[in-house]
Amino acid sequence: TGVQTCALPISDDFGYSVNKNEAIRYGFQTGIITSASIITNMDGFEQAVDEVLPEIPFIDLGFHFNIMEGKSLTNPSLITDRFGYFNRSYPEIIMEASSKKFQKQIESEFRAQIERILHYKHISHVDSHIHTHAIPAVFNIVSNLAKEYKIPFIRTQKEIPYKVHSFNISGKYCINAFKNILLNTFTFINKFSLCDVSSNDYFIGILYTGRMTKETIFEGLKKIKHDNSITEIIFHPSIDMDYPNSRFCFRNRNKLKNKEFEIILDNNFKKELEEADYVLTSFSYL
Repeated sequence: TGVQTCALPISDDFGYSVNKNEAIRYGFQTGIITSASIITNMDGFEQAVDEVLPEIPFIDLGFHFNIMEGKSLTNPSLITDRFGYFNRSYPEIIMEASSKKFQKQIESEFRAQIERILHYKHISHVDSHIHTHAIPAVFNIVSNLAKEYKIPFIRTQKEIPYKVHSFNISGKYCINAFKNILLNTFTFINKFSLCDVSSNDYFIGILYTGRMTKETIFEGLKKIKHDNSITEIIFHPSIDMDYPNSRFCFRNRNKLKNKEFEIILDNNFKKELEEADYVLTSFSYL
């Protein structure tokens, strides 16, 4: 029929820390990860571009815009403390976002952060730390800048609501359900601000943030219609680099990795996705 429904397994927070960088290295080399989004203002950035990226040069690389954590590159006064560290919460950024001065500072910080990675590799997509670019006023800025920098894709967060029956409803799930409603609303608004930039159709990883398993992923995928759509599946893998020889030795796996790292290294995961009629891809191949 020619109909292909694409699954895009992507890891956020590349460049955040050595622990995350090494997990992404293994996730691409021996696991299911096809893409990663790099964060350019955190402590692990230099190690990511100097040591890890040369070993995985074919990974599809996106830009993970960050105005929530770490030290800024431009000291935007409206969202940093006097030392230049980001200090605004998500609700505070929503409240500030309509300010023209705020928008100008966001644009300047975006340019500084993205130009730091463009020296190393072409960027295929844009997203953000803690989904701050989903805030409509910020999304409009990011979408325009993505077009300017010739970046073809920008993340949206349409996750069809679902419940995994083997998981009890908890406070964590209720918080994530609120995030799901908020981000779905933002996605609906933001579809009108895509300035000749494409986006994914669906997203998996908000309702079960911090509780990602194969079960939660496949339950979410069941809600998606097979109609040439693109679904991002978001991961945050990490490795315990304090464990002796962890970069080279996986004999004691329980001390080396988190649950999401286990998923992306699961030899059956790719096969199970393909059996569910999903084609694994990355933004560069779309």
